[in-house]
Amino acid sequence: MLRCPCEPDRAGPAHAQGRRYVLAFPLMKVGVVHNPRSHANMGRSADSWAPDDVMLVRPASLEALTVDLTAFAARGVELLVIDGGDGTIRDVLSLLPNTFGDAPPLIAILPSGKTNVLAVDLGIPSDRSLQDVLIAARSPRAVIKHRAPLEVAWDDGRSPLRGFVFGLGAFVRGTTMSRTVNRMGAFHGLSVALTVAGAAVGVLLGGARDHWRAGVPLSLAIDEQPETDQPRFLLMATTLKRLPLGLKPFGPPREGLKFLDVDAPPRRLLPALALLLGGGDASWLPRFGYRRGDARSVRVVTGESFVVDGEVYDSSGGMTVELGAPLRFLAS
Repeated sequence: MLRCPCEPDRAGPAHAQGRRYVLAFPLMKVGVVHNPRSHANMGRSADSWAPDDVMLVRPASLEALTVDLTAFAARGVELLVIDGGDGTIRDVLSLLPNTFGDAPPLIAILPSGKTNVLAVDLGIPSDRSLQDVLIAARSPRAVIKHRAPLEVAWDDGRSPLRGFVFGLGAFVRGTTMSRTVNRMGAFHGLSVALTVAGAAVGVLLGGARDHWRAGVPLSLAIDEQPETDQPRFLLMATTLKRLPLGLKPFGPPREGLKFLDVDAPPRRLLPALALLLGGGDASWLPRFGYRRGDARSVRVVTGESFVVDGEVYDSSGGMTVELGAPLRFLAS
């Protein structure tokens, strides 16, 4: 395993989340999970840029990914490079506890997906290459940032999901819409902008019984607060500090698990949308059914689908969204 200490820079103590660190010594063993189906990887082979001393895998299924990560752990991989989009990152992080146990490796991201929200949060450029990662990892001034994923645990005992953005209601419909936007050739920040704009127009033009405005039925409990049972237009949660295009629906950037909860049908949506997306606040927002804040856990019971990092999942009833253990990411 990696024996080199991480020295905190002026940002704060080494145990705090979201701080910056300098890596004292170079990493030796590197494993790369390459997703050839990711947007930026279509039509190119990883063999052309992966050095011989780097362990490279191209898992075609979650089962194959589990086998590959287990092999990485057995061979002492210290730097795990994920070459894919948000979905690939979600799949890898969800399997880390069962493959690497309590000692996950340092993680580097090659943002080759369509939106790459984690890369935006970490400040990683979209054109980052494996060579850039290897040079940064072996630099005495390599910068490491800690980020804690959110963890979605089902009541039925399925293996938890670990990602960075959870959503229900309009967020699921917006995710489906974004795939149409992607097929039109819009990606990254433009994809987000067109999806938000399209969703807003759809809601504003629809009547009170429109499927967007009607929301989805669910029961919700934030921490120890009493459970509420009513339709929601939107429910979102994230552990990220920054989102694409500078959007701030959860308020000012900060650590921890944040949520946004909107009643259905949404009232005064246009002024609320302008405030929320810009990170603004107003005393009337809670009165009209717009609530956001910080949480230790978000308890949801619903039969509706939900999204984690771009993938739509069928709900079996109850689930709990909590803050997961922090992971180390090589930022630069």
